[in-house]
Amino acid sequence: MTSPKRKTGFYTDERCFWHTGGQYALTLPVGGPMGGIVQPLSAGGLPENPETKRRLKNLLEVSGLITELDVRTAPLAHETDLLRVHPQSYVTAFKEMSENGGGELGLRTPFGRGGFDLACLSAGLATAALDAVLSGEIDNAYALSRPPGHHCMPDWPNGFCLLNNIAIAIEAAQAKGMAQRVVVLDWDVHHGNGTEAIYYDRDDVLTISIHQEYNYPLDTGDIKDRGKGQGQNKNINIPLPPGPGHVSYLEAMEKIILPAIHGHAPDVIIVACGFDAAAVDPLSRMSCSAETFRQMTRQVMTAAQTLCDGKLLMVHEGGYSEAYVPFCGHAVIEELCGSGITVEDPLGATVHARQPSARFDAFISGLIDEMAQTLLGD
Repeated sequence: MTSPKRKTGFYTDERCFWHTGGQYALTLPVGGPMGGIVQPLSAGGLPENPETKRRLKNLLEVSGLITELDVRTAPLAHETDLLRVHPQSYVTAFKEMSENGGGELGLRTPFGRGGFDLACLSAGLATAALDAVLSGEIDNAYALSRPPGHHCMPDWPNGFCLLNNIAIAIEAAQAKGMAQRVVVLDWDVHHGNGTEAIYYDRDDVLTISIHQEYNYPLDTGDIKDRGKGQGQNKNINIPLPPGPGHVSYLEAMEKIILPAIHGHAPDVIIVACGFDAAAVDPLSRMSCSAETFRQMTRQVMTAAQTLCDGKLLMVHEGGYSEAYVPFCGHAVIEELCGSGITVEDPLGATVHARQPSARFDAFISGLIDEMAQTLLGD
């Protein structure tokens, strides 16, 4: 049974697929440029490569679902927008390195020539999508942003993230008076440390991250990190041990995430939409399926309808299985627009047949209950 039809924006740009890490994978260990008998790698050998995103867009085209979406691109985020989040020193260094052939400014954030403009384009997609949702021009939206953004801190990029796309979009919307209170729900399997850092001492933006504990980064994402000053209790971390899947993620949504969202009463909900909690992802040890992401989307949409007239934006983050990310993304976008166009999940039966045992789910359920008590109280 499908949801009512909605006008869903789909923000994408071919140029985002051209972002590259250059010759990162072999240049650093070897100490010199690739060449001779070493074939260059299309994405620099990085797990964050264009195919996971391009194949999602391609699947939307092949299934016909893209015909039911309002497909748009967007201009590059303006430097003014960047400077609300990132200091001038960082923006200048990034721009200069980009103009001089690329390089690396932080940890695991290599980029080639022109990388600054591509990162601005990625942030621009998120910014334009949020504007359209908040203005009522569209009901909800999905921004296929690349490079991703949720690990990027104000002055230190990391984890493939060069600009914090979601924070740039939020700050631009707030500067225009289009929104005041925002929820950012991050279900990427890695902790959203960048977004957390940006809003850690503020009470207008509630940040929630459900992630595999200490996967990446290795030293952030603890349940005890609740915010500070005015932001106290406005940062929620739900660190799960390796293994949980469909049952546990939906339980965490019901017991912790949805009550927290309702308590914040947002003007809009933004999801940092990573698909790397999927069972076949090479950078995680979780057990979710496309159906998991579909049902979480349905839950968030219901909350958005109750709290903020359905205003919801999904911004693409991680997910490193070229074969499976497209099916997870397709399921999410089906829900967003209420389409009857579906595609069969080729791994769904296998993933659900290999879900954690009832005993393990019960153990995780106990952890979730403990976290709910800590995070939400009575």
